[in-house]
Formats: sequence, structure tokens, C-alpha cells
Amino acid sequence: MAVCIGFIGKENSPLFLRCINQSQELQFHYIMHTCIDFVEEKIIQSNKSGSDVRELYLGLLYSSEEVKAYGFVTNTKIKIVIIIDSTNSLLRDNEIRAVFRKLHNAYTELVCNPFYTPGDPITSK
Repeated sequence: MAVCIGFIGKENSPLFLRCINQSQELQFHYIMHTCIDFVEEKIIQSNKSGSDVRELYLGLLYSSEEVKAYGFVTNTKIKIVIIIDSTNSLLRDNEIRAVFRKLHNAYTELVCNPFYTPGDPITSK
């Protein structure tokens, strides 16, 4: 399903970037940075609308012939981006939302860990 997953901090610094194919990691890193611009635009647009309730799921941020990127922002301004192979046309929006919920829950558990300092890069074994 996902070919790359990234967590981006408040100051737009990458906290975690993991790709299935290590040879394409640089390409996906560029796509992540492109998505940051779209995330910032969507956050500004939601602030201008004046609504107090902000939708955490941002939807499709970037699309090309090879990949599609979807975004999610937590209440603490941590951005989560999932890059999916475009050939997977059977993927529905509610399935992507479920993946983001699981990733957000995993991040919440990480932040609750007393040995993790928020803002530090995330390492996984």
C-alpha cells in the first residue's frame, strides 16, 4: 500500500522518513518537502475560514503518474505524510483515514514515553 511514510515536526524538519525501497528515498524526500508547502497552504486556508474545529485529515496533497501523497496534521502541528503507489486504484479515502488514525495513535504513544523528547528524530528498530 504505502511506499513511504514521513513524520514532519512543527518547524518542518523531518522526524521520521521510512521507505520500502531505499534507492527511491531521495525522490520521496523531495515529495515530502513539496507536500509541506501544500500542508501549510491548507492550514492557512482553514484558519482564514474562521472555524474552530479543524479537520486533521488533509486529503490528497500531491499526485503524479507514479505516486500519490496524502496528508494529516495533528493538533500539535506534527505533519504525517503517506506516499502511495498510484497503481493502487482500489484504495478508498476511509482506508487512508484509518491508516492515519493508527499512525497518529502510534505517535501519541511515542510522545507519552518518558524517554522520548518531543521534536527529536524518531528511531525504530
